[in-house]
Amino acid sequence: MTPSGMPVSVRPGAIPPGLLLRAARRLLRPLVRLMMQSGLTFPILADSLRRLFVEIAVNDILTGPQARTDSRISLLTGVHRKEIRRLREMPADSVDAPEIVTLASQLIARWIGSAPFVDAAGRPGPLHRIGTGDSGLSFADLVASVTADIRPKAVLDDLLGHNVVFVDAQDRVQLNADAFIPRPGGEEQLFYFARNLHDHVAAAVANIAATEQTLFLDRSVHYDRLTTEQAQELRDYARAAAMRALLDVNRRALELTADTSAEGGEPAMQRVNFGVYVFDEQEPTASRGDA
Repeated sequence: MTPSGMPVSVRPGAIPPGLLLRAARRLLRPLVRLMMQSGLTFPILADSLRRLFVEIAVNDILTGPQARTDSRISLLTGVHRKEIRRLREMPADSVDAPEIVTLASQLIARWIGSAPFVDAAGRPGPLHRIGTGDSGLSFADLVASVTADIRPKAVLDDLLGHNVVFVDAQDRVQLNADAFIPRPGGEEQLFYFARNLHDHVAAAVANIAATEQTLFLDRSVHYDRLTTEQAQELRDYARAAAMRALLDVNRRALELTADTSAEGGEPAMQRVNFGVYVFDEQEPTASRGDA
């Protein structure tokens, strides 16, 4: 660091810019395709990228207050100083999760991962829609295990509206098999889309910038030259294995966070995101480039 607080170097010199740009182009291809299909044009994206460059320069790179001059930011980002003044005055984007995401994720985590809400086979058991007074658990019991601030009926109506649960012929609340998959194109799906891809890219970037050893797990199993049937079987097998891993990690997380009575310890400020993905496609031809 210089006496003014300005970093001596802000670019990882070991990464050739040309190789990084080529990798970034491939990374952005599906995102650009989605934007075009959704009506987002290049000028809109370009203005958003200018703003993002300025935000990162100010908040992540130029850590010394004296270094955050418009001239220094312009030199670092390539954005004109007049644009920088405009962009610095814009409010930051919200990263808060939609309410349905926050509450539903907690309910599902308990329902699929902790006693007494799972059955003997470890699956999420059906819950009485209304308390029966006997030993059977009700949906109200599940909600009470997470929050006391919202009425169970309001929660149930919300989850029914999002197709997370359904009520069977015995008037029991059942968890949908596809409850892990938010409604396509909905607010909750786009929240997970941004968070999960951000975390995966952030882990990969941290590993690239690491000087000695990788910091985060970022591995994959990939095979090509498969028949359609082989690809289908491997995809189904990988999906089942991934779900087993997710359920196992969820149960362990619930065990670790079960005791919240301890006081005076380390503040609970960390978050961990463990994700998996399965993808397959027909091999692109050589004429399509870096598709």
